[in-house]
Amino acid sequence: MQYFPVFITAIFCLNTGIAQADDNNPAEQDGVTVGLASRYAPRYSGASDYYWNPLPVFQARQGAFFADTDKGIGYDLQVGGFYLEQTLGYSFGRTDSNSSWRDGSHRLQGMGTIDGALNTGIEIGWQFSDRLSVAAKAILPLTDSQGGQYQGSITDIFFKNQDDSLGFQASLLFGDARYNTLFYGVSSAQSQRSGYRAYRPGGGLYGQSLALFWTHQFDRSWAVSLIAGYTRLNDKVSDSPIVYRANQGDGTIAVTYRF
Repeated sequence: MQYFPVFITAIFCLNTGIAQADDNNPAEQDGVTVGLASRYAPRYSGASDYYWNPLPVFQARQGAFFADTDKGIGYDLQVGGFYLEQTLGYSFGRTDSNSSWRDGSHRLQGMGTIDGALNTGIEIGWQFSDRLSVAAKAILPLTDSQGGQYQGSITDIFFKNQDDSLGFQASLLFGDARYNTLFYGVSSAQSQRSGYRAYRPGGGLYGQSLALFWTHQFDRSWAVSLIAGYTRLNDKVSDSPIVYRANQGDGTIAVTYRF
């Protein structure tokens, strides 16, 4: 999906929150988490057809430095309530045929492939407490001109005890003109090949998303997480001929083990 995924991040945040609640020891954040997730989601942002996608879950953290399957490698710094995170990751792009491991659908035949690209993510935020935070994030391509993605979000863990955490993340999704055109537009050449009418969206707000997540900790190592997501594409991109459904949902279940 071409929006900021929260399911793996939610798993790590909730597991860390439970660990800190156990003994309030920041060192509990260090270590390795591995697992397996299964996600039911649209084949691409705007698709009407869905598929199951198995996903590995991995995060290794030592102090401010980390590597995980969602963001890539990076570091985060916190001073008081303010925090800064920078990452180096990879976007897999999109294909014009059905794929079992990245965005794509046979309904996009003639649209061509959007190549993957190395990217950097920069996030700044303010953490009001261990449960409530707001953030702004940008993901910018480094090796290919995919355009920039931007997000403003609020995350709240509104219930937490020794075994369970329940929370949500609400986000506003933005793209520059290059990004919105690449993933939701149809050029003249693509129109001739695919049969879709030409369409060129401008940059700006293109959608909103909401994710609800719950994690149950069986012990200090084993946990299971459920995430339900909803995304609404607004008029800037929902009028695109390749957007079959502007309101989309997704769901993920994951089992993780923390060393």
